[in-house]
Amino acid sequence: MTDYGAGGEPAALIIPYQDGPLIVRGSFQIQAPDGTPIPAGRRTVALCRCGRSALKPFCDGSHARTGFRAAAGRENAPSDAATDGTGSCPR
Repeated sequence: MTDYGAGGEPAALIIPYQDGPLIVRGSFQIQAPDGTPIPAGRRTVALCRCGRSALKPFCDGSHARTGFRAAAGRENAPSDAATDGTGSCPR
């Protein structure tokens, strides 16, 4: 189910950049695993996918410095089995 904003656009749009961060645009909330809100400070943010950012959950460009390569295509989407049991994907 997609939530739509007042203009008929999705409330949040998430774009995975090739070998880079997830770009999140629109109306969204970010929470820590314990439910504590993490202030985004803006309507567009880049979320880390490589696991090496010093600003987690936000991207700091570490993916470019470390040669991060994201899995390609939907067939490689993470499943519950792909986590380490804490909700984090293993590195």
